[in-house]
Amino acid sequence: MEIWIDERHSIENTFNDHQGLDRRLFAQEQKNESDYFSDGHRLMANKKIIGAFVTIDSEDTQDYARSLVGSVEWLVLSFSNWSMIPIENLVAACEDTPTKIAAVISTPEQAQGAGFALQRGVDALVISPSKEMIEAAFVIKSQRLERSVEQTIKTAPLPMHVGLGKLTVTSVQPGGTAERYCIDMTCLLDDGEGLLLGSSASSFLFVHGETIDSEFVPTRPFRVNAGPPHAYIRMSNGQTKYLSELQSGDNIDVVSVDGMQRNATIGRLKIELRPMILVKWIDENNKEGNMFLQQAETVRVVDVDKKTKSITALKPGDIVIGWSDMGSRHIGAPISSAVSER
Repeated sequence: MEIWIDERHSIENTFNDHQGLDRRLFAQEQKNESDYFSDGHRLMANKKIIGAFVTIDSEDTQDYARSLVGSVEWLVLSFSNWSMIPIENLVAACEDTPTKIAAVISTPEQAQGAGFALQRGVDALVISPSKEMIEAAFVIKSQRLERSVEQTIKTAPLPMHVGLGKLTVTSVQPGGTAERYCIDMTCLLDDGEGLLLGSSASSFLFVHGETIDSEFVPTRPFRVNAGPPHAYIRMSNGQTKYLSELQSGDNIDVVSVDGMQRNATIGRLKIELRPMILVKWIDENNKEGNMFLQQAETVRVVDVDKKTKSITALKPGDIVIGWSDMGSRHIGAPISSAVSER
């Protein structure tokens, strides 16, 4: 994490001790190549535009800042009224992109919040040249370095799991009643296709589409009986959403039992109060997961032999297929910080 001294509002350079500081920010171009300057909207260095300034004061300005992610090197954020939520949202949006975030802060408490937002924190703190703010920024920078070393030690040996894997069922029990979402798509599903669903954003159960003949009801080969509103679903862009957030026209990730993926568009959502079964499991990353599904014979999962099995016939010890990940998510986007879900 970098520390920038904000000299934009100074009549002359008020801070001359650069030891331990990464750069200074001015309102006009300077001779020192490590210094940045801004015209109020753009961040400049060596006569080149390297970033943008955005003042976050509404959802629209937050969305504008998010739209710049991936197209600029630096996104410098200031606030009309300090708020942690936009910082967290934009830190999540910038993960795994070339865009870095600098936050203009005015108190030590803001330094703490920005420096550790979603455990990852911003990439730079922009501070006034006061002793209080410099000391606060150095404390945060030191703590970030310590945690970075600890995190590297903890996570280095752990492999990432990708693709479909095994889930070992640990419990099958009544789940009360819930508002159940059926997801109807604008395309037909093949046998062996379905959706990845779960109460945890990093441990999903494969739920088969309604393509299989039943004695009492006709097939609905465009439908997956998906579960209650709090459950997550994988979208076509690799992010996740709650079922309650879905709308007609959204693109979701249809998966086959062989792990092949394709996009599908939601045509409608059918929401009804239905009795549920709560299924719990342990995945291959030793994570606990669970999912509420409608108590109906036509709701099916798939075992390791790629055979479908009705949710009503499932029992502890059964092994079914699903998807799991070591990471966590914030507003659907993968993040490196730790999140506990139960």
